[in-house]
Amino acid sequence: MKSLPLNQLYNNCDTRNFSFKTTRQLEPLEEIVGQNRAQEAVRFALAMPHGGYNVYAVGRNGLGKRTMMLRYLEHHANKEYQSYDWCYVANFDDPRSPRVLRLPAGEGQNLKQDMDRLMLRLTKLIPQTFEGDSFLERAEKLKNDYGNLQEQELDKVARQAKRKKVSLSVSTPGGYRLIAMNGDEPHTQESFAALTEAQRQGFEDAINKLEKKLRAALRKVADLEQDYTDKQQALNEETLESITGHQLDELVAKYKALPEIVDYLESVRKDLADNLDIFLEDSEEQAAMAYASLDRKMPRRYQINLMVHHKAQKVPVIVEDNPTYHSLFGYVENVTFKGTVFTDFSLIRPGSLHKANGGYLLMDAIKVLEQPFVWDGLKRALRSKSLQINSLERELTLSGTISLEPEAIPLNVKIVLFGDRETWMLLQEYDPEFSELFRIAADFENEMHRNADSEQQYAKFIASVVVEKKLLHCDRKAVGRVIEYSSRIADHQQRLSLHAADIANLLRESDFWARDAGARMIQATHVEQALASARYRSSRIRDQYFDSIRDGTTLVSTEGERVGQVNALSVLSAGGFEFGMPNRITATCYYGDGDIIDIERDVKLGGNLHSKGVMILTSWLASRFAVTDPMSLSASLTFEQNYGEVDGDSASVAELCALVSSLSGIPIRQDLAITGSLNQFGEVQPIGGANEKIEGFFETCRIKGLSGSQGVILPATNVQNLMLDSDILQAVRQRKFAIYAVETAEEAISLLLGKTAGKPSAKGRYPANTVFGVIQKRLDSMREHERQESSSERRQSHDGHHAPHVGHSGQA
Repeated sequence: MKSLPLNQLYNNCDTRNFSFKTTRQLEPLEEIVGQNRAQEAVRFALAMPHGGYNVYAVGRNGLGKRTMMLRYLEHHANKEYQSYDWCYVANFDDPRSPRVLRLPAGEGQNLKQDMDRLMLRLTKLIPQTFEGDSFLERAEKLKNDYGNLQEQELDKVARQAKRKKVSLSVSTPGGYRLIAMNGDEPHTQESFAALTEAQRQGFEDAINKLEKKLRAALRKVADLEQDYTDKQQALNEETLESITGHQLDELVAKYKALPEIVDYLESVRKDLADNLDIFLEDSEEQAAMAYASLDRKMPRRYQINLMVHHKAQKVPVIVEDNPTYHSLFGYVENVTFKGTVFTDFSLIRPGSLHKANGGYLLMDAIKVLEQPFVWDGLKRALRSKSLQINSLERELTLSGTISLEPEAIPLNVKIVLFGDRETWMLLQEYDPEFSELFRIAADFENEMHRNADSEQQYAKFIASVVVEKKLLHCDRKAVGRVIEYSSRIADHQQRLSLHAADIANLLRESDFWARDAGARMIQATHVEQALASARYRSSRIRDQYFDSIRDGTTLVSTEGERVGQVNALSVLSAGGFEFGMPNRITATCYYGDGDIIDIERDVKLGGNLHSKGVMILTSWLASRFAVTDPMSLSASLTFEQNYGEVDGDSASVAELCALVSSLSGIPIRQDLAITGSLNQFGEVQPIGGANEKIEGFFETCRIKGLSGSQGVILPATNVQNLMLDSDILQAVRQRKFAIYAVETAEEAISLLLGKTAGKPSAKGRYPANTVFGVIQKRLDSMREHERQESSSERRQSHDGHHAPHVGHSGQA
């Protein structure tokens, strides 16, 4: 068989087709390249006005899901979504349930500033006015007038009492004493007892009558007190109105288009009169709360707690990287003063859902699911379309210190969750509400087709990364090298990887090496240097493996021939860095019933897929050599020097060749390594890691010494996956190494054993000078030997059967 030509081992990027010289001439992409399907899903979900059309972006990390979403929303966000400013204010009727105010975008800050200015004026004007001479004179006159009226009422009773020789003394409000007098002195107990019965009775009757008159007078005094209080309140209101009335009227006129605000301002007008003492008396508790909550403005009762503020009418797009319960749903702070915990509406803090209300909220699905109570809270908010601030203590049914129950905010938001496919499927399986709330899955591609047009698009994607990360621009050869690297990580000559993180990392490292060299632009040499540096940093474990080959610890043959021994290829992974290694597989045959013993499986070092591969090759052998007669040979297979688990069926062709060699006695070329999976019809199926496997055997051959005849056999269907290292391409060009592609097991056997595998005749016989013919001849001779032995045993058995019968007759 002929080896593969160079053009099938690597798909070079023809930079002559590019219409640019550097990425500076390219317009960066507004969208993410190659994600048309996901983009259409997002477009549909965001355009749907109904509830439940939230998005779950499916794909592994690094595909640019978040970047695509942010770019798409930047240019295509639904303009019908309207953002508002949200404020919490005091509920004067029920302080435990703060009111929520909704204002057009930008108006919340204006209202807050207006109220702050108003309160700043009032904190100065009210004390000045109420402590001024004019107000104090009026208040004093009012007090004196009512004091005189009260005294007159009590004087009437006192004079009547004096005429009756009774003394009246009034103490605290409502407290009084009526005492019988003995001249100018009150009667003592002895002097009162010395009076006649008629005199004592006269005093008691007089005191009883005076008591009735005194109660009537006190009731009138209380009425006068209430009247005074009302007049004082009216005076306060009149004075307060003279200070605040026109200022509040100005605010009412300013916000007349917003009924909620007007209603709030009117409630402030009423409450100011009822709570005038807030401005006139220093409240230690209020001051402590103001300082503890980092807010020294007073009074807090009339502050505006601006929860969400938008500078302009723009659809909010919020990315929440740490979706804890409080960061998502908001919380209520509290302050401690003298061992007592206080809180009020001004200490309510917003969460990401508040900020994203009227727009879009982007989060990582795993992070949402990891946080306690967040997933249930998010579903509850989406179902109810309202945002209620609850403390975690309530979620845990524990008594918390927070006693506020803020009014719920109407919620209108689109949620975008980023996650992998496994999480998405688990949510669909175990959470019936998930499919109702997240009806759209934006499925992100891992790869895109590679052609001249897509290479041009990919160049624009590279330009986007360069601009976004503020890197040096790339020349066209550097772009071509990045595209070739993209095909390499896509494992396909006609595909390009859409794993944006890998490309961004390569460009960043190339930029580093370009700047380190003092270059003004990233060139292909800098890209190569970045790739070589990354490979060197990650290859310590790989180099240790090859050192074991170099010093002979790991036994590998790259020259000569050997019966029942073949070089298979495997891929090892060490911290994300994958590399290929040769593995020696050996097979031995012996007389038996045709079973093939998989040593790896029997000692529990073989995975399910490996065991499946061995069973398939067993059935293939049986279909070739045991159709009419059983096989008289058994065999055993093993990976030599393997001390870990083996899985995968990519060594099944190699195992077959080792068995065929052992069965036939024809040696296998040790200068070739083989990889491939086998089906029951003998077709060689594709495997993964073709590039790494070939490079691993090439490195082994280079260590042992290149002979010029060495090479690798791989499935023909894997040729499209080849993007081999430049060292191998150079060796192939110099005819020091070769790559062969096979489609059937027979082709692989012919290459490795140096003899035609053979095709059966109509009677199922293989030509004698073929590999299968040799095996068939060996099996036939063993079957003939078995038949002869079986015939001999039957004759002996027959002779032995008659001997007792003769003896028995003799006894008779």
